[in-house]
Amino acid sequence: MIYQRRFDSPPDAQELRTEIHSVLERLGSRKKILIIPPDFTRYHSQAGQLTESLWEFYKDCKVVVLPALGTHVGMTRQEIHTMFGKIPPELFRVHNWRTDAATYGRISAEEVHALTKGAVDFDWPLQINRDVVEGGYDLMLIVGQVVPHEVAGMAGFNKSLLVGLSGMESIHKSHFTGAMAGIEQILGREKNPVRSLLEAAMRLLPEPLPIVYVQSVSGTDASGRYAIRGLFIGDDAGSYSAACRLSLELNVTRLEKPLQKVVVHLDPNEYQSTWLGNKSIYRTRMAIADGGELIVLAPGVKRFGEDAEIDRLIRRHAYSGMKSILERMDEDPELKANLGAAAHLIHGSSEGRFRVTYCAGRLTRREIEAAGYHYEKLPAALKKYYSGTIRDGWGTIPGGEEIYSISNPATGLWATQEKVRDIEAHP
Repeated sequence: MIYQRRFDSPPDAQELRTEIHSVLERLGSRKKILIIPPDFTRYHSQAGQLTESLWEFYKDCKVVVLPALGTHVGMTRQEIHTMFGKIPPELFRVHNWRTDAATYGRISAEEVHALTKGAVDFDWPLQINRDVVEGGYDLMLIVGQVVPHEVAGMAGFNKSLLVGLSGMESIHKSHFTGAMAGIEQILGREKNPVRSLLEAAMRLLPEPLPIVYVQSVSGTDASGRYAIRGLFIGDDAGSYSAACRLSLELNVTRLEKPLQKVVVHLDPNEYQSTWLGNKSIYRTRMAIADGGELIVLAPGVKRFGEDAEIDRLIRRHAYSGMKSILERMDEDPELKANLGAAAHLIHGSSEGRFRVTYCAGRLTRREIEAAGYHYEKLPAALKKYYSGTIRDGWGTIPGGEEIYSISNPATGLWATQEKVRDIEAHP
């Protein structure tokens, strides 16, 4: 580990810039820099501010910025400006997960079966954007927020490289591995079957890449402001482990009892698909009571998948639960060839345990109900549950019904005390 610091109070932009630049000075001179930040769907993480500080230090060098898009759509110029400030848009490249990755090795099916504790038994490719491996960079700075994640357990670290800048087969199989291992056995855990695959894949690289991870952990301070609370910089797993420990402390909300009704608000600037918006389901499922209800206020949601092919598969098969999706995979070769879509359909189902009501601003009742969810008109739901500001936590709506509100599901994980204790016992 090169650097770590927990902030008692959130640092301002100048303090963060000073801290980062002092670390970069210790790395020595470089000529060609690749910065790998998250995309606009992680705007709230403040990774854009960190990325801008990195660029400011190296702006006299050759700098390329390659956001870890995964399956997401590329950013607009306005989104680049909003998230990354002064960084010139022409420095940004767009990763296409269908065309831009090459395969640099494979983990055998036997080893995958062992690493995933029997969850899956296919082989797994090491696929990375060609420019990352072959671009001749003498420093790669991977920027990311460490927070509970439904596929990788905790976001950040080498997931940005091996999923965010990976190819079709690798992304499909990593997501499906997470689904087969069980989302509640993945969320919030540093060690899990998907991470085991990523660690094994890194050892297949033809030669080590000059990577330094710049990882942050954010949380809410005493005034209710969501801000960076920890910064961890290093070239090994030690910095990631330290960030995971802080994230488990700051980003997991421990609840004394299961929640009967949860209302989640999806910012329309960040959430325009159920592919992203279903974080509302992933991050709350360990808190919702059997027979409870999740209300998703989604004014910006206008599609299901982030690309047309996956959108079509979601519409065809719906969020119908693991048993149904596995049966449909046997019947539909196209779904079987898109394991990431199958995994998403499994993750997005409550398995009949609680009701999911989507109040989507730009999808119809017919579309929502065909996808397996209940529907409520957005204006009526906003009037009932949303007064202009979502105040996280317990509240009472007109009529006396008690609800639990969440302003952004991407900022953490909500779970009962019992389930959190299990995560802490098996991190």
